[in-house]
Amino acid sequence: MPDPIPIVRGESTLLFDESGKSYIDAISSWWVNLHGHAHPYIAQKIYEQALRLEQVIFAGFTHQPAVDLAERLIDILPGNFSKIFYSDNGSTATEVAMKMAIQYWWNQEEPARKKIVALSNSYHGDTFGAMSVSERSVFTLAFRDRLFEVLFLDPEGDLPPLNLEEVACFIYEPLVQGAGGMKMYGAEWLNSILKKFRDQKIICIADEVMTGFGRTGKLFASEFMQEKPDIICLSKGLTGGTMALGATACTDRIYQAYLNDDRSKTFFHGHSFTANPLACTAALASLHLLGKRECVDRIEKIISSHKKFAIELQSFSSKKDAGSKERSDKDSGLIKCIRQTGTILAFEISSGRDGWLNNIGSIFTQKSLESGVYLRPLGNTVYMMPPYCIKDAELEKVYGSILAILASLE
Repeated sequence: MPDPIPIVRGESTLLFDESGKSYIDAISSWWVNLHGHAHPYIAQKIYEQALRLEQVIFAGFTHQPAVDLAERLIDILPGNFSKIFYSDNGSTATEVAMKMAIQYWWNQEEPARKKIVALSNSYHGDTFGAMSVSERSVFTLAFRDRLFEVLFLDPEGDLPPLNLEEVACFIYEPLVQGAGGMKMYGAEWLNSILKKFRDQKIICIADEVMTGFGRTGKLFASEFMQEKPDIICLSKGLTGGTMALGATACTDRIYQAYLNDDRSKTFFHGHSFTANPLACTAALASLHLLGKRECVDRIEKIISSHKKFAIELQSFSSKKDAGSKERSDKDSGLIKCIRQTGTILAFEISSGRDGWLNNIGSIFTQKSLESGVYLRPLGNTVYMMPPYCIKDAELEKVYGSILAILASLE
């Protein structure tokens, strides 16, 4: 790996290194940044809150930012959610969700309900529970014999024979599987699977850590399906990318299983910085900006621009596959499987093996940095997921950088 670049400040879509060179952050700093770096409105709100209360234990105490954020999330989440459990990142948000689901059945005195279903190519985080429900890959190779057993379904595939009465929960990234390679699949298939599982009272967990807060074109990807989850996991864009915060929302059905005088049925889970007042304040500020017409218009503009660029990319692929949501090794040409969902656009470089260990990604990153653009492919999967504040000229610069790099690779 080359030496890391010291970044000294950020402004809007730009990152500045110590020499003063700027880079357009075309991947939102690992998908967290919604409104741009060092946003003055969010910074001001954090500053004001820091003068009042920076942190307090969230056991036996509460505070207004946590209450306000919970009420705001309950108001905008798709489905009938009633409670919010705070943690500190996406991986812990999914850990909380799985523990909620498994203990739900234990509290109901149905301990046989302990199997978990997930999707192939999935990624839910780097803690052990999150790794267990993720695709077995280079990420988990060293820990395979320590991960618990999970049944994996192929997205858009048939449901295999399964005793549904033994299944506790189904966890999934709705429509876009991020770290697995920005793989995209259809809402109709997912809706049918959710209906089958929910008919059997299986708890459905939507991991919207990446897809939440407008990335797919709707506020949450779960809005594309008629069937809604019982639990939803949030992080990344939750605070606009300014502070670490996780949230796991559940329906009243889940909550009622814990509402008991028997203290052994308590949900024993907590973090030192649970519901940190500064992070909750940042999230409220980000949600305020996200609801503005200007932000909604910019999301629509990015989607429209991506669709046009996807067509332009076809010149590097012999298969006119813009909008395709499936990979195919039969594609030829420099790139393949051009696809887009909302503000996310992705494609594969055809040379070498598909996956994280393909070195073409680091070459692509280095070339893009030279042109003042930050792109970080997932192996041979090149993708864009910019902050919503990106200007038209900046978008064009990113597109131009990608086209120039592809031309140099031909």
